[in-house]
Amino acid sequence: MRFVSASSFVALFSLAAHQASAQTTLLPASSLAPHSESLTVEAKRPTVQNYPHAGPVGQPRRVSAKQSQAPHGRQYDWGAFTGGNGESAGFGPVGRYGVAPWAEDWSFLRNRALRDDPFDPLKFIALNDSKSIWLSFSGETRLRNWYEESPLLGTRGSPGSGRFGVRNLYGADLHLGRHVRLFGQLINADSGGWAGYGYNGTYRKRLDLQQAFIELSGMFAGAKSGLIFGRQQFLDAPSYILYNRETPNVPLSWNGVRGYAIWPHIRVDAYDFVGTNINQNKMFHDNEDWGTRLHGLDVTIAPPNIRIGKEKISSYLDLFLIAFRVNGSSASILSNDKTLQGTSARQNYGFRWYGNAPSFEFSVGGLYQGGTFERSGTQIQRSVHAYAFNAIAGYRHTPSPWHPFLGGQIDYYSGGDTRSKNGAIGTYIAPFNPQTNYLDTTTYIAPSNLISLSPVLRVTPLSFLSLQFKSPFFWRANTNDAIYSSSSAYSFRNLHGGFVGVVPQASLTLQINRHLTWTQYGARFISSNGLHAAGGKSGSYYQSNFVFRF
Repeated sequence: MRFVSASSFVALFSLAAHQASAQTTLLPASSLAPHSESLTVEAKRPTVQNYPHAGPVGQPRRVSAKQSQAPHGRQYDWGAFTGGNGESAGFGPVGRYGVAPWAEDWSFLRNRALRDDPFDPLKFIALNDSKSIWLSFSGETRLRNWYEESPLLGTRGSPGSGRFGVRNLYGADLHLGRHVRLFGQLINADSGGWAGYGYNGTYRKRLDLQQAFIELSGMFAGAKSGLIFGRQQFLDAPSYILYNRETPNVPLSWNGVRGYAIWPHIRVDAYDFVGTNINQNKMFHDNEDWGTRLHGLDVTIAPPNIRIGKEKISSYLDLFLIAFRVNGSSASILSNDKTLQGTSARQNYGFRWYGNAPSFEFSVGGLYQGGTFERSGTQIQRSVHAYAFNAIAGYRHTPSPWHPFLGGQIDYYSGGDTRSKNGAIGTYIAPFNPQTNYLDTTTYIAPSNLISLSPVLRVTPLSFLSLQFKSPFFWRANTNDAIYSSSSAYSFRNLHGGFVGVVPQASLTLQINRHLTWTQYGARFISSNGLHAAGGKSGSYYQSNFVFRF
């Protein structure tokens, strides 16, 4: 589908080029991180990180970490945890806009002289003379269409499936002084297409509350602290474990309480949530899903910088417990070619160490997943002993105007033995929608019973244009276990060998202007001989996203 006419696209592209040629002055960096300076940067430096994805590696940036900050619209001042895209503060990545709109700080627009955008009057609306009570509006409309030659390796829908989705997320952030904040966000979404499939509550949604919470904040025991009560997004976890359900139309939202405390070099976040039941057919009928629970604790440390030669490496260390309870298809297991339904309660004990220097970036993490599985209609429980390892690292040639990043990524997700009727379950699961493009654009392969190895190349030849190339090779971690999709195990019979296939893929991000982004993804899933013989099909995949935000 075409989103804009050719003449309109040329006009938008010209506007982006004009903006990219201008000089950009960053806010005083003292508001972003301690012991830093204000600086002026030519806009030839990448600006497509206005809406960054999660993860410290592969961003279209960078000469220094300071230049990762957008000139206006930024995260709140969390000290050492505001570096890079701010993900380490626990509220998701923030560029000019954030994955969570309430993580953006527009208070600088009290100064009318800093307003330089037609939407700025909506970002800070003073409601009293002292401007201590103020309102900020946010919005997103996303148009997404995608084509699949062989959906889910030929097991779903029809060959040549094409789908289209639109979603609207519009919110208001009311600040009642320095210590009380109310945030609300509405959502509606729809989808359609030809030879389509799977139009469930994650794709279609009549108008409802996506988020609605109250936040109480202040200083406690020397820390910037807060409590958040209500329905909210939650992004304080590695994005390869838990993210925001970006691929469909309706993002995840959680109901419960969250508390955080941030000191100069350590922060603590504790939370207890239940899921949200999505009622796609009725307005304002979403309620709590008491069968899905997420709770845990995250401690993040900002250790002293490390020097290697002339370069300084800034890093963060996450130590976390992420516990969850799920039922239905997300909890099902395989046993002797049968799918067993039940309830799974699992605990992830893990770490992640990640950081960057001007020419080097890395992320390495591991976790142990314990817990139990109880089959429906019985009281028989089986223990869970699973684990995962994730790492990505690479070199960025900062002097080059193309800002090339060249690295490698390896991921290991344990598998079990589906022939076993009892004993421990060894298959790792990640039921809450890890970031799509971390592993594979097509989403045909889930992080269960999987070994993935991929080169990564990213270039940003223009400040508003960035390209990334990956080619993950997939193997089964245990040949006595199945291949898993994002929703269930594939039922391929007589599957032999460990090699699953290779998926060369590319993405292109175009920052048309401050509010319009166009991202395209293309991939080809090439099935292995063993998978092809078992019925798995190769196929091409294309996805386009045209997004308006303010």
